[in-house]
Amino acid sequence: MWIALMEGISYVILLLIAMPLKYLAGVPEAVRYVGAAHGFLFVVYILAAFYLGLQLQWTLWKTIKVMAMSLLPWGPFMVRQKLKS
Repeated sequence: MWIALMEGISYVILLLIAMPLKYLAGVPEAVRYVGAAHGFLFVVYILAAFYLGLQLQWTLWKTIKVMAMSLLPWGPFMVRQKLKS
């Protein structure tokens, strides 16, 4: 699931680059743009997880777990790795 990789990268960039730029360097634009991109990718990830859950006939619990993993900075990477294997 390529979107897991993209969403995970955007989350890490938001947390490790954009947020420090905003709060330590006074550059709020970093969060505005990276945050918007991450928000879009987050929504696409949730929709993709829901669609994949339907297609692969996952249980509701498994679908919810995959969606919830997007809340952790490393979660989408773990989901992607698990789906690849």
